[in-house]
Amino acid sequence: MDDETRDRELGMGKSITRRDFLNGVGIALGASVLPASKSWLEVFGIDEPVFEPEKDPNYYPPAKTGLRGSHDGSWEVAHALRDGKEWPNAVADDEAYDLVVAGGGISGLAAAYFFRKIAGSKAKILILDNHDDFGGHAKRNEFKAGAQLLLGYGGTQSLEAPHHYSKEAFGLLQELGVDVDRFYKYFDQNLYKSLDLKRATFFDRETFGSDVLLPGFGTHYLGLQYSPETLARIPVAEPARRDLARLQSTNLDYLAGLTSEEKRRKLIKTSYKDYLLQYVRVHPDVIKVFQSAPHGLYGVGIDAVSAWDCLEMNYPGFQGIQIKSSESTPEQAEPYIFHFPDGNASIARLLVRSLVPGAAAGHSMEDIVTARMNYSRLDQAGSPVRIRLNSTVVRAKHSGNPQSVNEVEVTYVRGGKAHKVRGAHCVLACYNMMIPYLCPEMPEKQKEALAYAVKIPLVYTNVQVASWKALEKLSVSAIYAPGAYFSSASLDFPVSIGDYHFPSRPEESCLLHLMRTPCKPGLPCKEQYRSGRWDLFTTKFDTFERNIRDQLGRMLGEGGFDPARDIVAITVNRWPHGYAYEYNPLFEPLDRPDSERPCVIGRQPFGRIHIANSDADGHAYTNIAIDQGYRAVDEIVTSKKQEAAQARSHV
Repeated sequence: MDDETRDRELGMGKSITRRDFLNGVGIALGASVLPASKSWLEVFGIDEPVFEPEKDPNYYPPAKTGLRGSHDGSWEVAHALRDGKEWPNAVADDEAYDLVVAGGGISGLAAAYFFRKIAGSKAKILILDNHDDFGGHAKRNEFKAGAQLLLGYGGTQSLEAPHHYSKEAFGLLQELGVDVDRFYKYFDQNLYKSLDLKRATFFDRETFGSDVLLPGFGTHYLGLQYSPETLARIPVAEPARRDLARLQSTNLDYLAGLTSEEKRRKLIKTSYKDYLLQYVRVHPDVIKVFQSAPHGLYGVGIDAVSAWDCLEMNYPGFQGIQIKSSESTPEQAEPYIFHFPDGNASIARLLVRSLVPGAAAGHSMEDIVTARMNYSRLDQAGSPVRIRLNSTVVRAKHSGNPQSVNEVEVTYVRGGKAHKVRGAHCVLACYNMMIPYLCPEMPEKQKEALAYAVKIPLVYTNVQVASWKALEKLSVSAIYAPGAYFSSASLDFPVSIGDYHFPSRPEESCLLHLMRTPCKPGLPCKEQYRSGRWDLFTTKFDTFERNIRDQLGRMLGEGGFDPARDIVAITVNRWPHGYAYEYNPLFEPLDRPDSERPCVIGRQPFGRIHIANSDADGHAYTNIAIDQGYRAVDEIVTSKKQEAAQARSHV
């Protein structure tokens, strides 16, 4: 079958809303052929209008499909800065603020929230963000099935173990009206069980020789085992099947003769792949089965994740090793149910509603889910807090000696033009890797520390399907696909809250969530991340769509799924700079003190410039983003107290 025929079968020619990212290409191409100093409006003698796309009543980024996440238009200016471009003719706007925040993700929004709480409701705050929507990785994807609203998460997905949050992070949730215990009612933990839907593994023909969907394993390894019946059908060599059974049932100590501490250190510095091959001595086909299992947490496979981490995640092969892992983690102590239908985008929306009155109607955690944000209210003159989207910060510079001046000048690019504003304080809540370019005057040691981490690339894709009857017929709710383009696919979390109702009947249209981490096995993790980042920047939407249609058709075809007929809409959330780097112990110094971690060195205040993001703690969690926002503001408060004390000492 030729490619054109296969594309028709997959429905590649079907008209669905999927290419919003192409909007504006004509204008961009037209501008590219003009003299560098002029716009096409100037050429024709037309006054250039003020760039205010958010004022359009039809402006509503959550409803866009196609290529989202780090969408086209959000990253080009930053890349130009990286490549040496300068903006010496930035227009100095007559705007001065008590605080300027670079980055409208949860950390930046939280920093603004904490600052206003301390400085008072009249404090003037400007939040600048390069995306067309606020929230950063907390991305909301909206779909429609007739009159029914369908919500998906395009990034940060849940509140993990919220009862173990810091008092500042948990307190912020409470102040926003979030009662996490209500999720025990809103999250239907029995829906999929009641329909006898289970986790499964899809073995693809390119990796395993044939396409086979078998029960067991699921999207994350949670100690679940393959049954003997399933083991007999896994398309691997017979010795590999025996080794898989041995991994599940044998209590051998493969590190016998070592002390507990020696075992711990050995496992930390040995990948799970090498542990299986060198110590458990499994057949190489076993590696193919487990290779992609940690993608969702680490962005790499078992070749770049330590055996110690896999022991703590209850992967098989450690039952006989007489060694204790860490005590039960907070994540294990609480169920994974604290999830808004749009993930933690609802937390960002609650923060914005609090910061900018009138940005959304309502007053509760329930009504924020279906509230329609009024983007025209985000950046209004006279409002104490202003959120300016489509604005990439390219410079944060003190107006003199960082230790003595009382102002920071922030330059940003919006609509192709550079502007400058002033702030008494500045919080950089953007990616750590950008900060050395924004603040070249920083000490070299600090800039090196900020550039140390490499964020983890990933793709979160939401596919609206006409129904989920195929999954019901196959008795699956989530699929792990160790060799496929997307390493997992699952039904969305079954959450109904307020006026939002999860499509709980299989004949209803719903969302399937697919995940891809474009890693390159065999390289150190950072090199895999860099390679994956380039992969994402060079992958066109058509490639994503073709793989989505092909993989879903092959996985669910026996259940009657037809990708040409059943796929309604596609949103691909591409994150070349995704999760914060979490200091993979396989590649990091074994006994480095926390104070010497690059993220700790990098986050130190630089005059009136402070840093708040999940990178600053090396953990990709919402509570960490909130905590870092609080820490940055606390540094500002401390510095103001010190300034006041110094002033009194001179009187």
